[in-house]
Amino acid sequence: MTGSEQRPLLFLDVDGPLIPFGAPPPQYPHGHPTCQRGPESHRADSNPLLTRVNPEHGPCLAALPCELVWATTWMTDANESIAPRLGLPELRVVIWPEPSDTDEQDEQDERNGLHWKTRPLVNWAAGRPFIWVDDEITDTDRTWVAAHHRGKALLHRVHPSQGLTDADYAALGEWLREESASRSLPPDRG
Repeated sequence: MTGSEQRPLLFLDVDGPLIPFGAPPPQYPHGHPTCQRGPESHRADSNPLLTRVNPEHGPCLAALPCELVWATTWMTDANESIAPRLGLPELRVVIWPEPSDTDEQDEQDERNGLHWKTRPLVNWAAGRPFIWVDDEITDTDRTWVAAHHRGKALLHRVHPSQGLTDADYAALGEWLREESASRSLPPDRG
């Protein structure tokens, strides 16, 4: 393995972590500078919620030693509407299975409280260490990932009315440092 294949993945949701919601309007960030580059669709008036995207998240996310991947219902629209506002390059995107592609086990998992993204993210990671940043993660998801993912994982819940904060970035950075240190240790020969 080389380059980004060795780095952990960071699955990033948009609504909640990057576009805060659920708080009284005066508590939202407002009027962040908008992307003036690119096509007309990147202007803030194309979607008023995009003014809540804080461009300062871009350098913070880019500085993390991991591979960023969109894990959002925005899917490829995240590369067109969100990435330019953050100054990020085009990222890989998790393509969610169609509801008709889910099996009985998926439906049972969801009835038991497992988030619909959990199983596809574990499958997508294929054993690679990952962080999942979302506002809907529960202990059910953490328990399921611990039982079904052969790599390390951090499921980090962000409060949707605040979005990503300095404390969140500190937690992500600490986990990535610990994960990197564990990969650099020689295997236990005992």
